[in-house]
Order: sequence, then C-alpha cells, then structure tokens
Amino acid sequence: MNQPPEIDVAIVGAGIIGIAAAYKLIEAGRRVTLFDRRGIAEETSRGNAGAFAFSDILPMATKGMLHKVPGWLADPLGPLTIPPAYLPSITPWLLRYWRAGWPDKVAASIAAQSAMMRLAASEMESLVRGAGLTGMVRSDGVLELYESEAALKADDAGWAARRREGIGFETVRGKALADLQPGLSPRFPLAVFVPAWKTVSDPFDFATAIATVAQQRGAMFRRAEVSRLDPAGQGVTLHLADGSAVSAAAVLVATGAWSKRLTTPLGDPIPLETERGYNTTLPPGSFDLKRQLTFPGHGFVVTPLTSGIRVGGAVELGGLDLPPNFARADAMLKKAKTFLPELATGGGRQWMGFRPSLPDSLPAIGASRISPRIVYAFGHGHLGLTQSAATGKLVAELITGASPSLDLKPFSPQMF
Repeated sequence: MNQPPEIDVAIVGAGIIGIAAAYKLIEAGRRVTLFDRRGIAEETSRGNAGAFAFSDILPMATKGMLHKVPGWLADPLGPLTIPPAYLPSITPWLLRYWRAGWPDKVAASIAAQSAMMRLAASEMESLVRGAGLTGMVRSDGVLELYESEAALKADDAGWAARRREGIGFETVRGKALADLQPGLSPRFPLAVFVPAWKTVSDPFDFATAIATVAQQRGAMFRRAEVSRLDPAGQGVTLHLADGSAVSAAAVLVATGAWSKRLTTPLGDPIPLETERGYNTTLPPGSFDLKRQLTFPGHGFVVTPLTSGIRVGGAVELGGLDLPPNFARADAMLKKAKTFLPELATGGGRQWMGFRPSLPDSLPAIGASRISPRIVYAFGHGHLGLTQSAATGKLVAELITGASPSLDLKPFSPQMF
C-alpha cells in the first residue's frame, strides 16, 4: 500500500515567485514547504531593481527594440551583449526571439501581458495589505528619460499601446521635469512620467518579509537542492542532491533561470535563457533621487532604496556558467555619473543576477506535460517581482483546482 506524501505542496525555489506562491497557497488552505539550495531570496530576488512595473506590457522583441540590437551588440559594454563563445548555444533562442517580434506575435504578447499586469496590480495590492507591508512600497511613479524629441517619437508605438490598455502617463519637459527630478543632465530635456509605477524599499527585504509572514502562517523552509522530479503514485518524488528523497502531493517548479534543468527531463524542453543583469548599489545619500529613473536608450535604471542608490540593468545573454564581467557594472555607473552629475559614485557594492527569459517575454505558467501534479512558474524576465503575486494566485488556482483568474493559454509551458 502506498504511503501518503510527506509534504502537501513542495515549492522548488525560494525566490520572489516561490515566496509569493507559498503565501497564496497558504491563503488557499494548503500546507507548503519551500526548497532552495541557498536560502530565501538569495539568488536573483536579492538584487533586482525593486520595481512594480505594471505599465511594462511590451515584449522585448518589439520592432523598435529589434532595430536597436545591432548597435547595442557592437558595444561590448553596451545595453545588450552576447559573448562570442556563447553565440552557438543561444542561436535557436535568438531565432525564436526574432519571430516573437513579428506584428501578430507582438499584439498577442501585449494582450496577454496586459491581462497579467491588471491581475498583478490587484493581487500585489492584496498581498501587501494582507501581509502588513504597505510601509515598504513607494508610489512615486517613474520617469523614462529621453535625449531628444526624435527618440521619444521612435517609441510612439509603445506608448500608444499602453494608452490603449488604459495606462496613464504624461510627457514632461522643462520645469515640470526638474520638479520631478532635480539634478538631471541637460542632455535629457524630456521624459515620460508614469504615476502608477511603484517601487519597494529594498527587494531583498520585501521578499524576506513576505516569506516571514508565510512562515508565521505555517510555511516551512528546507535548504536543499532538488536535482530531479519523478511522478509516483498519487504524488511526486523529489530527489535531492544529497541522495535523499521526499514525496509531495504537488510540486511547483519556480527556480528561475535554473528551471529547465528540472523541466527538460520531464518532457518539457522550454527555451529558457538567462539575462545576466549587473548593478552597483551606492551608499544612501549618494544622490537626491526622488523616484526611479529609467534610461531606455541605454538599458539601465536608477532606483532609490533604503539600502542606497541602485544603478543597474542591461542584458548579457551569456548563460549560467560564465564568470561575471563587472566591467559592465562599471560602464553603467560611469554613464549614470554623466547623466546625474551630482551622483557620488564611491563606496558601491557590485552584483550580478540571472533573469529567466523566454523569447516572447511571457512567463511559463501551467502544468507539466508529464503530470498535473507538477506545475511550472518561471521565465518572468525583468518582471518577476512585478508579477509575483499574480503568479502566486494562478499557481494556487492550478494546484487547488480552482478556475484560473485569467486565460493561461498564452503562458502554457507547452506552447514552444
């Protein structure tokens, strides 16, 4: 006679997606154990830019972005780079990325992402309020800065798409821009201000605060690496790297950029890549930063955090194994000093993280091919924090058998 599973729901990965899923599953009445090889929010969720980017509905592979790629690739320290040695490995992904930029694919991606963002905003508000974390969220909006009217016009299609989805924004110049953010270089004479954009006090602190509330409500945490999953009887066996095994009634794979190491053996060879992102966190007081600033022409953002001023972004498509190239962080910091002349650039802490990226910029959320008891939630790219509460809600619905809050077909792990 089969023994009942030792664990109700096992979540593999204790980043912000796994943490939010644990919170939402406990709300739905399930018992949860989180597994992670390092610790809670110790990987990509530790050092991100800290934004709730609910207006960020455009796929990376838009026409405007694709036109910028050749110039960016020509600069080894620019907003996008691919190490030459990695090019053969990533070519199939790049072909899918190029296809994702066709008009029909872009329109479908925007529609799906917009629906996800509406759910993300409402579910995050519910989570923040329910967990008592309102004091960790800033509602200051964001400034997307442009160097010319022509540069803004080149992005007209993207802003028009946002307007069609009901996203509010306004173009600001002169005194209005200076009032929103003093101390900008005159090379940025205009910006688009998006008031609904929010940031957290610090992404690591925010993630661990949610995890603490989840643990207070019964979630368990186990530091262990899960090396393989096997459906077995009425559950799933989790094989751990130390040679032991545990059983669970259901499993969520939420290991970000590392997820395909678990999913490919299950018959789901999902085209997941990693965008290696770099940042430098400067000491508090390094600049009088009023709100998050983004520099779309240069691929990085500057964020006010309780831990300091974070300058980071850019994309290096280089996989999981290459050593960091912190010259990229240095280059962004040098640019930031040019753009914000009063920025004090000493005493910073450098970091690199792995953003899990799919070609169409939509996450994979859904059941595995092999068993409905194994659910996936990864591939959020730059939007893991933004979409974490919505993803947790959808995962809880999948695992409990509830009707999903939105159509999951565009997010199917089998769509590739």
